[in-house]
Amino acid sequence: MDMQFEKIFKRGDRNPAIIAGPCSAETEEQVLATAHALKGQNIDLFRSGIWKPRTRPNTFEGVGKPGLVWLRKVKEETGLKVTTEVANKEHVYESLKYGVDVLWIGARTTVNPFAVQDIADALEGVDIPVMIKNPINPDLNLWIGAIERIYNIGIRKIAAIHRGFSSFGDSHYRNIPLWQIPIELKRRFPDLEIICDNSHICGRRDILQEVAQQAMNLSFDGLMTEVHPNPDEAWSDAKQQLTPPNFKKLVDELIIREGASVEVQDSLAELRLQIDQVDNDLLDILSKRMGVAKAIGQYKKENNVPILQPARWSKILDKSAKKGEGKGLSEDFIVQLFRAIHQESINQQNEVMNS
Repeated sequence: MDMQFEKIFKRGDRNPAIIAGPCSAETEEQVLATAHALKGQNIDLFRSGIWKPRTRPNTFEGVGKPGLVWLRKVKEETGLKVTTEVANKEHVYESLKYGVDVLWIGARTTVNPFAVQDIADALEGVDIPVMIKNPINPDLNLWIGAIERIYNIGIRKIAAIHRGFSSFGDSHYRNIPLWQIPIELKRRFPDLEIICDNSHICGRRDILQEVAQQAMNLSFDGLMTEVHPNPDEAWSDAKQQLTPPNFKKLVDELIIREGASVEVQDSLAELRLQIDQVDNDLLDILSKRMGVAKAIGQYKKENNVPILQPARWSKILDKSAKKGEGKGLSEDFIVQLFRAIHQESINQQNEVMNS
């Protein structure tokens, strides 16, 4: 589907859009104190959760409608525009009633097409910007589908929010970034603004700067960061929030890359030619490897040997990870690469077995 988007944030190339505010609206005093502390920091939107979709019941799930009164006071007292999350049509109606400037759809909602359509139906005929977070699982088409549902009812001011993806096991992040997914989204829709929610990617404040800088290095259009006057006392997501002064420090220390000059572009073009040649060589090598895999598959078929040899596969993976480390390649990259190669080898051998 060919979609043409309008900008929500009209900033220069060297001025990323900045969205900041507490994870949750807790009290009127907390919301207003945060807003006044951020007023002089040139932020584009003051964010605060009014309804909080939580993993388990009997935890703080937001203050509900009273928080919308507080957001209206933020607008009146500071002049800041405000945004909050909506998860159903009732949230939409209430937010519009209290003058919320921008809505966002959260990751737990994006994953459900019925819920997104419910929100879209409630917004039909309304001219309001909408930001859409990636679904909790790494499914680019599901993310695009949510964007399409909002686009189809006539809204053109749409932005995507990259907040990372859920995963099993231990990780450096709360939600792993999988940067290639928002990069692919941007490739398909170059005029779609993409905001990095570094708070939800990190889950802890000590790496917020690292992830924010990575987003800027990848030419993201802005940041959404959670800010609280007393983060350790926050009623939700305390570990990933910053104080207003520390948030200012994070933004001030960001390095925003300038557009490349003609000379730099020429040098990059030469290096990219080298990359293209290496990529071609890689494809040739992979093609040869799969040819050998097919030959192995034929031999296994003729001798009634099963395709999967677990001991052999485990040995290849361990050996490759060690060799890769010696060549400056991360273990995570080597494991992912060889798993993909192994799966394609199995697919090739399956074709031989079934022929």
